[in-house]
Amino acid sequence: MRIDRIRMDGMKDLAESRRRIDEIDARIAELYEERLAISGDVAEYKIANHRPVLDKRREEEKLTRLEAMTDDAFLRQGVRELFEQIMSVSRKKQYRLLAEHGMSEDLGFYEIEDYDFPSARVVYQGVRGAYSQAACKAFFREGCASMEPVETWRDAMEAISNGEADYAVLPVENSTAGIVTENYDLMMEYQAVIVGEQIIRIDHALLGLPGAKISDIRRVYSHPQALAQCEGYLRNIHPDFEAYSLKNTAMAAKKVMEDKDPSQAAIAGSINAQIYGLVVLDQAIQDIKGNETRFIVVSPKREYTSGAKNVSIAFSLPNESGSLYRVLSHFIFNGLSMTRIESRPLRGKKWEYTFFIDFEGNLREEAVMNCLQGLKEETEEMFILGTF
Repeated sequence: MRIDRIRMDGMKDLAESRRRIDEIDARIAELYEERLAISGDVAEYKIANHRPVLDKRREEEKLTRLEAMTDDAFLRQGVRELFEQIMSVSRKKQYRLLAEHGMSEDLGFYEIEDYDFPSARVVYQGVRGAYSQAACKAFFREGCASMEPVETWRDAMEAISNGEADYAVLPVENSTAGIVTENYDLMMEYQAVIVGEQIIRIDHALLGLPGAKISDIRRVYSHPQALAQCEGYLRNIHPDFEAYSLKNTAMAAKKVMEDKDPSQAAIAGSINAQIYGLVVLDQAIQDIKGNETRFIVVSPKREYTSGAKNVSIAFSLPNESGSLYRVLSHFIFNGLSMTRIESRPLRGKKWEYTFFIDFEGNLREEAVMNCLQGLKEETEEMFILGTF
């Protein structure tokens, strides 16, 4: 009986505690609504006086004063986190009001009805048989005016930058080996605009000269990514192979054909056997059989179509606690779904990064415009890499 009485008393205490919490929460919600209404007045003032939404110095001073209201270290951290969120939502409301007053910044893109792919000049890195060529053919399936190889990825970017080509096709990510870091850097350097993407299934084959056997092979050539994708095959099955990197898988096949050395082999797509007169010594040698590479199609023109469904951006952040968390809240608040996030070290700044994010949406949508407005104000630099 005594235990039952203790339980009953405890349940009464719990019910009373919960009732009091509900009362406090109701008061907090009421005060929160009142605070947001006042933030609307602040926004009206900033609109009239062309002031930025984010006043970082004032917010930091206010957070410091609020933290000082408690002596408990745990509570101080909690107070900071609470009011950081309150201020963040307040800013988001102000961004919406700016948009309603037609004061959103020009994103620098213009809408077109459709791309003129049939008359386009397209470049890709490599030689005939390269996976980049396969990506070109898959994306421009209705044809294009020309499809020419160049030696390097930088050459491809130079071609569209100086007007020699309209579009370049670049690999940016492999499902096994990860991102192609050089091409992320080139996108930032050239500020090229992504207008489309193409995913290609990657099936690597071991290619050699006619008459050669696997037991003859001593040296294997391929692109570094392809070698990484076949690392288990090379390490566990053929540890006696010496691996050498080239700029392209198809270039490796071309080298084996030109050198006419039966101890050499290439790791490349099996189509290269037909192109360069080689034979397939082994098939599907990549470590993960569902291996795919994502290619992007880039243009020097800042344009998009009304049917675009994805936006790709890049931004840099200071090395501060919670900076990425605060920025990502813009996607959550505006109901936008991120589909990809990558990071690259920021050149010249230790422990600072450029983040690359893809999310679903179109530049005409209010939620997208509000999100980008907030990101532009609250990051050190923000670039729209394209919408497709």
